[in-house]
Amino acid sequence: MNIDRDEIIRRLESLSTPESVEGMARYGITSKRVLGLPMGDLRAMAREVGRDHQLALDLWDAGIHETRILASLVDDPTQVKEDQMERWVGDFDNWAVCDSVCGNLFRHTLFAHEKCVEWTTREEEYVKRAGFALMASLAVSGRKAPDSVFEDYLPPIVRESTDGRKYVRKAVNWALRQIGKRNTHLNHEAIGAAESILEKDSKAARWIAVDALRELRSDKVQEMVERRSRKA
Repeated sequence: MNIDRDEIIRRLESLSTPESVEGMARYGITSKRVLGLPMGDLRAMAREVGRDHQLALDLWDAGIHETRILASLVDDPTQVKEDQMERWVGDFDNWAVCDSVCGNLFRHTLFAHEKCVEWTTREEEYVKRAGFALMASLAVSGRKAPDSVFEDYLPPIVRESTDGRKYVRKAVNWALRQIGKRNTHLNHEAIGAAESILEKDSKAARWIAVDALRELRSDKVQEMVERRSRKA
């Protein structure tokens, strides 16, 4: 579809309401400019636009929360280079754009596994969150990846479990739980990592471990991983 960035912005602006912007702010979704559009509207726009790498770059540079999420939906992951990933992750300013870009785009790139481990070593809150959010996305979607890939994610999860910042702590927990739901072997490994986390003298670590262990040891998850392992 032949549509430029300015036309897209005009259309998105026409759907914006002050009430929706205020509602998103209550959930911690704030940025320099937010229009308050639901994901359904953005996904519909992305389907209409189709894949367009240059348009994605232009939408990102517009700096609006919704144009950046839309950029992650229309970009072509085969054209995404490492330097683009570094530029974009450095621009993350809330959990929603972080998780959307990681789940919609970054997990499909050639650099996904490398970057998720690297970003966990960085100090910036949303860069570090991106590392764990990307791990969680890969754990859910990467069905053909070997267990060894996800075993390599567990040491960074244990290491960073004492980071008390809200959006890091929640992402560490998210990654740990998703890894532990892949199959029986990784469930066992994730439970072991959670038990190691529980031994740390840290409020954040205790929350991560207790919450993860509750889910990973539950009958529902145990039945699920058994079923997945039998199918493998």
